[in-house]
Amino acid sequence: MGRRLLGDFMTARHHHENAASILLRFDNLTLGYDRHPAVHHLSGEVGAGTLLAVVGPNGAGKSTLLKGIVGELRPLEGSIELIGMSRRKIAYLTQQSTLDASFPISILDFVAMGLWGEFGAFRRFSQGARQRIEAAIAAVGLAGLENRPIGQLSGGQLQRVRFARVMLQDAPLVLLDEPYSAIDTNTMHDLARLVRRWHAEGRTVISVLHDMDHVRAEYPQALLLAREAIAWGTPSEALSAENLLKARHVAESGKTPTDTVCHAAPPLPTEHLLP
Repeated sequence: MGRRLLGDFMTARHHHENAASILLRFDNLTLGYDRHPAVHHLSGEVGAGTLLAVVGPNGAGKSTLLKGIVGELRPLEGSIELIGMSRRKIAYLTQQSTLDASFPISILDFVAMGLWGEFGAFRRFSQGARQRIEAAIAAVGLAGLENRPIGQLSGGQLQRVRFARVMLQDAPLVLLDEPYSAIDTNTMHDLARLVRRWHAEGRTVISVLHDMDHVRAEYPQALLLAREAIAWGTPSEALSAENLLKARHVAESGKTPTDTVCHAAPPLPTEHLLP
């Protein structure tokens, strides 16, 4: 597949300054585990300010792609290039199932972790920082619950808290892995509104999603993965019936047309990895 630039659907406010700006580049990227590829030979470019949905069957490599972007996985082949920013500036919302809700921490302290990059783990927060934390909690609809332990929250409330922490990171690139899984409809609508707000602010948001109707309604761009890129463009183009059928067949076959075992690449330089 040829290289694609996904930056054509930004808000008017940021269009002029970002229209020619590339934030993320994939060059023949292969990611996987134990030399077996999960994402295979992906090439393309993501423009600054893009709102991109990554969709595909189970096992298509969607979460693997986010792990590669954030630096948790190094490429088996090819490369991922962040242009004009470091990986420390990425806000990454993992799947909710990876969070231990029994950990004894309050909503306020959990959300405050979004400021660790600014204040460090042990530095005392200023009054201004505490106001920012409380404002983020209020923005997700949980004002007044700052001292409630996260173990007492419903699934929807917990996801709101996690979004509040992402909000505090104030990142130019936001990665969301299945952000609406196992939550109620009202919470989904409220959190989707926050994603639209981030997009309007000129942030680049890449979301792994399953709801095709939601993608078609909310996302200007979609990448359809089935270990390889099946299609990459507007939802009407990428998520056509023909492309979805092809993605299902590739996923069910368990291999891509160029399936192979890849040679391990040399380790990434340490400055390319998150702490």
